[in-house]
Amino acid sequence: MTHTLRTLFGLDDDTPVTGLTADSRQVTEGMVFAALPGTAMDGRDFIPQAIEQGAVAILSVTGTVADVPVIADSSPRLVYSQLAAKLFPGQPKTLVAMTGTNGKSSTVDFLRQIWAYAGLNAACFGTLGVTSSAGYKPMTHTTPDALALHKTLSELAAEGVTHAAMEASSHGLKQYRMDAVKITASGFSNLTQDHFDYHPTMEDYFRAKARLFIDLTPLDAPVVINTNDKYGQHLVEVCQGLGQDVLQVGWTGADIRIDEVMPHAAGQKLTLVIKGQRHKVDLPLAGEFQVLNAVAALGLAMKTGVNKNKAVEALNHLKGVAGRLELAGTKDGAPVYVDFAHTEDGLDKLLRSVRPHTMGDIVIVFGCGGDRDPDKRAKMGAVAAKLADQVIVTDDNPRTEDAATIRKAVLKGCPDATEIGDRALAISEGIRRLGSRDCLVIAGKGHEQGQIVGDKVIPFSDVEVAREWLS
Repeated sequence: MTHTLRTLFGLDDDTPVTGLTADSRQVTEGMVFAALPGTAMDGRDFIPQAIEQGAVAILSVTGTVADVPVIADSSPRLVYSQLAAKLFPGQPKTLVAMTGTNGKSSTVDFLRQIWAYAGLNAACFGTLGVTSSAGYKPMTHTTPDALALHKTLSELAAEGVTHAAMEASSHGLKQYRMDAVKITASGFSNLTQDHFDYHPTMEDYFRAKARLFIDLTPLDAPVVINTNDKYGQHLVEVCQGLGQDVLQVGWTGADIRIDEVMPHAAGQKLTLVIKGQRHKVDLPLAGEFQVLNAVAALGLAMKTGVNKNKAVEALNHLKGVAGRLELAGTKDGAPVYVDFAHTEDGLDKLLRSVRPHTMGDIVIVFGCGGDRDPDKRAKMGAVAAKLADQVIVTDDNPRTEDAATIRKAVLKGCPDATEIGDRALAISEGIRRLGSRDCLVIAGKGHEQGQIVGDKVIPFSDVEVAREWLS
């Protein structure tokens, strides 16, 4: 379908529109440029450049003036999302959105695996990229820009995908990136301290997450909520107050309850109580947090039409996702895991998860990112000191901050730790220390393929570096 300024905005103007972008560098002849005010820069500063490159109209905030037609709105990001949906119509019939601080990537991938096990054409996307029966494609954001989001959904629908699960970040929800998406079910994992560089308070962070349920999920759509923390419990009350169909899961889940977990070397044996019936599962994944992710995926699968017994059966065949307690290899039988845990709560769950599988010492290598919430650094150090036996503090993504200053802040929480700034050398030292009954955890970067130093991204993969030292 050919779009014009008339068909898209109702203007008395039949100028053809070839596309939309919020990046002035990508403007070509016939495009609409969304000049959106942001935290780091203001898109309005780039309007002259966009017009010079061929922009036929500008989408921006009320009061914006330009030499081409201006579509002005008090919520231009919302209009941008609605426009993206018009330019890239179509999405898989079933679309699940998953939010929370930790566990989103694993949950949406586990849900994709359960759907596929049940014979459905399924996909998932978020931090780890897009995974479907057609293969894998990388992505740049947990919740992509609205245009990239609708383009992805449109492409998946064209591939024949009927069931898709996506991650919904607080940034994406607060910036209206998902507002024109048709959601058929939603999930919530947990809420812990993160992104305080963006959210001023925990209440603001919770409100951003809750938008998914209050504003974006239809009242007749099911929601699956992990009730393990006070935010999940509060969200249950909110959703039930709206009259939504709420399925509660977790250790305290009223509908799917984790009754027993027995760790063993290759995974863990579970007893789940589903609607009063007991079910045995041999989950081939280490880590208690993976049990929580698995039951959330189970609940969402059941609520999107998968037979309960088939969905439970699928849990026995789940595969872990990249950078989430990913086994990089072993040294004399001692496992080396790579994990994305980059918050106090994430690190706590990670270390508690590997403890039941470890007879000897837990060795941890980790750091904290620069230009991000500085308050969590000493807290993460304290968690490492409390739950690991040997701690090595190194660099994560220092970005524009001084790496040594970040390490110093982390070391306040774990003063007896070893400090090795070079991440590759820190990983090497962690591996050198391993005895046959020990376990090494390399935390913070997970699936990432680069280390951000200043404004440069240096190629770096924890998994690959660990495998090189192990070999």
